[in-house]
Amino acid sequence: MRVIIVGCSRVGAMVAKVLVADGHQVTVVDINRSSFNRLGPDFPGEMVLGNGIDEDVLRKAGIEQAEGFASLTNGDNRNIMAAQIAREIFHVPRVITRIYDPIRENVYRELGLDTTSPTLTGVREIHRMLKG
Repeated sequence: MRVIIVGCSRVGAMVAKVLVADGHQVTVVDINRSSFNRLGPDFPGEMVLGNGIDEDVLRKAGIEQAEGFASLTNGDNRNIMAAQIAREIFHVPRVITRIYDPIRENVYRELGLDTTSPTLTGVREIHRMLKG
């Protein structure tokens, strides 16, 4: 599967590495060149320097052939914009976005976007651990 990841944060880099190890074609987009260092020197995927909400940057990353898309930057607004562009403009079949604000996550899920919230996941895990 051809996957575009916007955001080479710690999570973005780890997801990219896991997907590549599973045999997927992965392109990572980030606005900061030094973020690509997280991928390591032997990352076999592609790296595209640019803004993940810029349609020309996304085209350069191969979004028109992408089967999967994940917006994993540290900003909810950028993530949701990138996800909407991938879904609505480029019709990528599988679009996932990370949302930190749980209130926003519910709103975007109601709009039909697949979201994940590390805030809610963390709360659930801490609660589970404390309960013993």
